[in-house]
Amino acid sequence: MLVDLVLRNARVSRQATLLDIAVKSGRIVEMAPKIRCDAVEEEDLQGNFAFPGFVDSHIHLDKACILERCTICAGTLEEAVRETANAKAGFSEQDVYQRASSIVRQAIMHGTTRMRSFVEIDPRAGMRSFEAIKRVRDDFAFAIDIQICAFAQEGLTQERETEQMLDEALRTGAEMIGGCPYTDPRPEEHIRRIFALARKHDVDVDFHLDFSLDPARTDLPAVIEATGANSYGGRVTVGHVTNLSALDPTARSVLARKMAEAGIAVSVLPATDLFLMGRDHRFNVPRGVTPAHLLLEDGVQAAIATNNILNPFTPFGDASLARMANLYANLMQLCRDQDIDLVFDMVGARAAAIMQQTYGLFVGASADIVVLDALDQRSAIRSVAPALAGWKAGRKTFVRPRPQIFEPTLTR
Repeated sequence: MLVDLVLRNARVSRQATLLDIAVKSGRIVEMAPKIRCDAVEEEDLQGNFAFPGFVDSHIHLDKACILERCTICAGTLEEAVRETANAKAGFSEQDVYQRASSIVRQAIMHGTTRMRSFVEIDPRAGMRSFEAIKRVRDDFAFAIDIQICAFAQEGLTQERETEQMLDEALRTGAEMIGGCPYTDPRPEEHIRRIFALARKHDVDVDFHLDFSLDPARTDLPAVIEATGANSYGGRVTVGHVTNLSALDPTARSVLARKMAEAGIAVSVLPATDLFLMGRDHRFNVPRGVTPAHLLLEDGVQAAIATNNILNPFTPFGDASLARMANLYANLMQLCRDQDIDLVFDMVGARAAAIMQQTYGLFVGASADIVVLDALDQRSAIRSVAPALAGWKAGRKTFVRPRPQIFEPTLTR
């Protein structure tokens, strides 16, 4: 057999022995120990961990890296929305393209192969950010799949022009629609109109939802109801839902089962939620991060994602999902092997399921492969293992060699 590529001696999730991975015409054609074949290219992975790459189900490429244009004093959600709104009025298409490209390059080098990016579309941003992110999606398709969600960050019902612009974006390249009921004076009408646009264009929905620590301030019941009324089970995701972290376990479980029954998934965003929540507490500050691993127990599909990078929502970040998963595990005080496996899946297979994408290393799958400097998925999360190399459809997309220490020779 002649193949294009063979990756030798790979460790693969939940496999006891080292495997070779043979690739032809962009797809995996064989996975077995010591494959005998002729190959155009061959590489020894030396027992490092191989997987299909990290999946970021919630990121904002358009407003990344704008810290120097904003003032952060209170560190609240309201301030972040206001400062970003002021800044984005000055965004140009090229400016957004350059900032977003820098983050995508970092994500690729950290081993991310898929992401869902929200793009704010309203009279302040115009269509400039949207046009820029479409260019980014196309220019980096050699290494990463980017799904664009047209997003109404600052409300909808009070600004009919936004609704028309979202409609236009869905006609011209956006693959999803996103809403933000908590910034709208009429949140239930906001939800209704977002679903109407989704049905008109037959696209999935992703809401930023219930971003507070007050369980009484919630739009989740309205989203659950609208999901059922529109027969949209399995096509709706909600991000943040930080007020679920303030519920006692019994009440949270009741809501989680309703979400699972409705077919609503969750993206939990640790870095942003940690930074913005609990600002009114002087001591014993709540974490404000919803326990995604516990939602899984009640049947909710859940993921851990990046959200914002270097802006008023999150003045930190490097697009590393290994780091984000490690942060989440630390926050939730997780240590058992089975819990670390769940965390790994929430930046991999479960995030891909939320994005409706096939995921895995198996014969017939696209040869999207990332190698981490780790023995398995558990050590990758526990140590924030760096990515060493990646391939998309069998084509090498990046390499990141291990650093070297030059120790002096000691004579004794």
